[in-house]
Amino acid sequence: MTDAPARPRADLRRAAERYLSTPDEGIETRHAFSFAGHYDPRNTHFGALLACNEELLAPGAGFAEHKHRDTEILTWVLEGALAHRDSQGHSGVVRPGMLQHLSSGSGVTHTERNVGGADGPVRFVQMWLQPDVFDAAPAYGLRRVEPAADGLTLLASGLARDAGTDALRLRRRDTALWLATAGPWQPLPQPPAAAWRYAHLTAGSLGYRTVPGPQGGGRSMVPGDSVRITGGAFADPTAGEAGAELLLWEMHSPLSYG
Repeated sequence: MTDAPARPRADLRRAAERYLSTPDEGIETRHAFSFAGHYDPRNTHFGALLACNEELLAPGAGFAEHKHRDTEILTWVLEGALAHRDSQGHSGVVRPGMLQHLSSGSGVTHTERNVGGADGPVRFVQMWLQPDVFDAAPAYGLRRVEPAADGLTLLASGLARDAGTDALRLRRRDTALWLATAGPWQPLPQPPAAAWRYAHLTAGSLGYRTVPGPQGGGRSMVPGDSVRITGGAFADPTAGEAGAELLLWEMHSPLSYG
């Protein structure tokens, strides 16, 4: 069973609407969807995206060893540095301008901590995606991102279209993650068309119309805001006075059940 495609819509969710949890000392998490002890049956996922968390880890803080299975986990650091270590022998330090991908497959345990010796917090966005390949061997990837000249940078993808690029490879054949950027008062590059798109503003500000043309209402975004987009909604996105940086999921199918 899958979700039925919805009518074109740009559903804006404010940063302040996110559920706030403090799972351990020095950790602050803001959840876009139902997560851990927070459950809202009307807000469990969007498309194939299971989680989009904004995390803040104080110096010395971090997530103790815990296990994942059959989940694609993408991490984008906004400030500071995040240290990762897992049971498959992978380790890395993720800094701003880098993307980490953990494909948990048949099962992997890992730790995530503010890098040792830090005198400030690490702040990052972590997104969980349902794969369409299950029980595979765990895999890990870390890349430094060179922003594209046109402002639309492919970060990760499972699409055959993107094979052979620098994008980290996802275990979902019809999904990609993009970074969209624009300078002050400039339009964002045209995002790829897809039945489900999820946009999360990480820096700057952004204005857009809910649908193309004069019928579309104007909306504005600040960091931490997100938009759940179906069909051709989310028209004419344009950066504000400080420019804009946006993480954008391109998803051609929703969550699968059973």
